[in-house]
Amino acid sequence: LSNTDTTARRRRAAFLDRDGTLNRDEGYVHRSEDFHWLSGAREAIKLLNEAGYLVFIVTNQSGIARGMYDEAAVATLHDWLRRDLAEIGARIDDIRYCPHHPEGVVAAYSGDCDCRKPRPGMLEDLIAHWQVERSGSFILGDSPRDISAGEAAGIRGQLVPPGQILAAVRAELDRD
Repeated sequence: LSNTDTTARRRRAAFLDRDGTLNRDEGYVHRSEDFHWLSGAREAIKLLNEAGYLVFIVTNQSGIARGMYDEAAVATLHDWLRRDLAEIGARIDDIRYCPHHPEGVVAAYSGDCDCRKPRPGMLEDLIAHWQVERSGSFILGDSPRDISAGEAAGIRGQLVPPGQILAAVRAELDRD
């Protein structure tokens, strides 16, 4: 493929933090019965879908390293999340999570890594896999570490107070 063919296929993306941005952060959420959407979150995802953005979730899940739950629990929750969104015609294109933590008790996940926000590993992986156009893409999160991960990946970021994601998405779309 020529460079123009590759560039033409690049798409803008919205990278969304999960806990505290899409759902109430009640600490180590890993079961659907403990997942409570924040106001406007599902609608914000649908709006991004309709605007032609790729929509990704990027989430630190240190509960895995801490031995509180396993990767299968996260996969089950994310499968449920996708089904729940499908009920309103919305979708998440892809999800990345970091199971690591420097103080983890599960040896396989204990230690430092490039994917734990504020490092950009999850974003960089999605950018490469989906051929994301960095300019015009953004990350929304409730923590400075989310914004730092975006900056490290060359993606602009916006801090979003809980329950304000729909307004934040509308503001991002108005930038177009």
